[in-house]
Formats: sequence, C-alpha cells, structure tokens
Amino acid sequence: MSSEKRENREINKLSLLIVATIVLILIIAGAMYYIYHQKRQMDELVQSFDLERETMADEANEISLQYEGFKFSIGNDSLLALLNTEQAKVQRLMEELRTVKATNARRINELKKELETLRKIMRGYVIQIDSLDRANKQLTQEKEQFARRYQQASSSAAKLTKELEKQTERVVLASRLDAAGITVTPLTSRGKTAKLIKQMEQFAVSFRIVRNITAPVGEKTIYVQIRKPDDDILVKSRGNTFTFENREINYSMKKVIEYDGEEFPVTLYWDIEEFLSPGVYRVDIFADGNLIGRKTFELEK
Repeated sequence: MSSEKRENREINKLSLLIVATIVLILIIAGAMYYIYHQKRQMDELVQSFDLERETMADEANEISLQYEGFKFSIGNDSLLALLNTEQAKVQRLMEELRTVKATNARRINELKKELETLRKIMRGYVIQIDSLDRANKQLTQEKEQFARRYQQASSSAAKLTKELEKQTERVVLASRLDAAGITVTPLTSRGKTAKLIKQMEQFAVSFRIVRNITAPVGEKTIYVQIRKPDDDILVKSRGNTFTFENREINYSMKKVIEYDGEEFPVTLYWDIEEFLSPGVYRVDIFADGNLIGRKTFELEK
C-alpha cells in the first residue's frame, strides 16, 4: 500500500513539473512575443521619426534655398539682413536634424514646432517681398511711362524749337533789306558816260533799297565793295572795314541813310585814282551785316 502511494506521489510530482514547465514555456513565449512586438513597434516608430526628420530636413533646405533666392532680388539692406538672420536659423535647425537621434521624440517634436514657426516667418517674408516686387514693378512702369512722356515731350519741344527757328529764320530773311536795280556807270571828268578805261574818272554805283515793311526802320549804313578782276577790293584806306560773318572786311564806299520801310534810292561815287585793267569787275552791297545785292560789270580798253 505504501508502495502504491509512493508511485502516486511520484506521478503527481511529475504532472506538476510538466504543468509548471508548460506554464513557464507559455510565459517565456508570451514574453518573447511581447518583446518582439515592442521592438517591432519601436522599429516602426524609429522609421517614422527618421522619415519625418528627413521630410523636415527637406522642408528646411527648401526654405533656406528660398531665402538664398530672395537675396538676388532684394535691394533693401535692412530686409536683406533680416533674411540672412532667418536663413542662419534654418541652417542651424538643419544641422541639428542631421545629428538628433531618431529615438529622441521630444526633441524631434520641438524641432518640428520650430520648423513650423520658421515656415510661418518665411510666408510673412514672401508676402512682404511680393508686395515690394509689385511696388517695384509699379514704379518701373510709372518710370517707363514717365520716360515715354518725357521723350514725347522732348521730341515735341525739339520739333517746336525747329519750327520756331524756321519761323525766326523766315522773319529774319523777310526783314532783310534788298538792293535792286544795281547799275555801275563809268564817268568822265565832265560826268559823261565813259567808254574807254583811260577816259574814266569815276564810278557811279546806283541802286534802290526796296520797300520792306517788316524791316527795322531807322539809320542804316550801306557798304559797297568794288572788286577788281583779281578779286582785290578797291579801297582808299585799309582801315576802312566793317563786320561781316564774324570777321572784318574792307569796303570801298559807305553811306548812311534814314530808312523808313519804303523804297529808297542810293547813289555812291568812287573816284578812280588807281590803275584799272580790263576785265570783269564786281560790286557787292551790304547792310545790317548782310549781303543785299551783287552786280558784275566789264571794262574794256
């Protein structure tokens, strides 16, 4: 009887051992499954943080590039300094994103908030820069419009000036005196018309200052040049000069008249005291600094 009891006790112990072993195996299996599940979740979380960190780094790099691009279009030094400051903040955040551990969820979340803040600041600068760009474009358009108007006004003014110059020239030309009916008569000592050079004692130069109501009235000095065939001017004195085209030239005779705008006859006499050769002579008549008449005549032996 006692032997049978011992056998039963042995069986019971064995059963308990088997049960304990099974329970232990189940516990170990459950623990291993839990650990595996936790590790898998952790790996997935780390992968998620890695992906998020990479995404944040890309966004930060894009913001930095935007800041860099703005530098080439911004002429405002104060705004440029602010952009440089914000770009430096973005670059520091990018550096920390490269070094922070994927398991440091708290710091990653903090960096995520910082990136969002930097993104908001960037949007503010984008709005400001767009506003400045629109203002610059508006100013550029206004400047171009002003330049076109100025060019048009300058062109109109130039045309008006040219037209005024033409009108002034017409008025000047219209107001110039004019000598008409010019005659040169060689005279003998008795006042008769001379045919031969050896008979000539005087030249009588006659002409009319034609009527011109636009010409200034008053005292006028009429100058007459008699040019020989060699183009030398007959003069009594080399000091007898007047101004013509900004230079001093000699005259043969002069006469002062009182001109009132009506036709005025003029006659001047040249006493022949020099040797005259045959050929074509010329008489030029001047008044008010202008050549107002010309006549050629020929002397024969």
